[in-house]
Amino acid sequence: MVLAAWGSPAAAQPRPPAAMQETMDIGDEPGRVSTEEVSITDGPYARQMVLFRSNEAPGTVVIHSGERFLYVVQGNGRALRYGIGVGREGFTWSGQVQVSRKAEWPDWRPPPEMLQRQPYLPRFMAGGPGNPMGARALYLGSTVFRIHGTNQPETIGQAISSGCFRLANGDIVDLFDRVPVGTKVIIRHKATL
Repeated sequence: MVLAAWGSPAAAQPRPPAAMQETMDIGDEPGRVSTEEVSITDGPYARQMVLFRSNEAPGTVVIHSGERFLYVVQGNGRALRYGIGVGREGFTWSGQVQVSRKAEWPDWRPPPEMLQRQPYLPRFMAGGPGNPMGARALYLGSTVFRIHGTNQPETIGQAISSGCFRLANGDIVDLFDRVPVGTKVIIRHKATL
């Protein structure tokens, strides 16, 4: 059910004429400003320590894209969990990589495949609060994919990206400080027992 801003069903609200209705496609929004202080503080996507069964070494990053969570293994059956946005249908992937590089307020150069799908995107955007890469980025191996911030924190928990993993800016800043270059990153679609 879709809810209006004040919590009543959207169907109960008057609808604008069909000519004024728009489809809400939340893609990347270059130029939309968000600060590095934005964090998810309530609900299931809030950063928190959780029970987490894993044979991975402490410090390993495990992404469960189907659940929309990123875990940093802490040992003793625990992990620090972050809510994330993930790749939309057709843009999900799995595997094992390492963090190959880190950047604060990274520049953004959409890959050619993205530009082909979305030719209106800029060819280059300098890092900063209006950049869709957000406050920090962790580059994943030699892929074009990253774990990065976002200037759209409302997309956390959704499958909306072109394969990257998004965190609210406050959460990516926290993760950035915890994860060094060379960290093992495991990407899974769903939890394994």
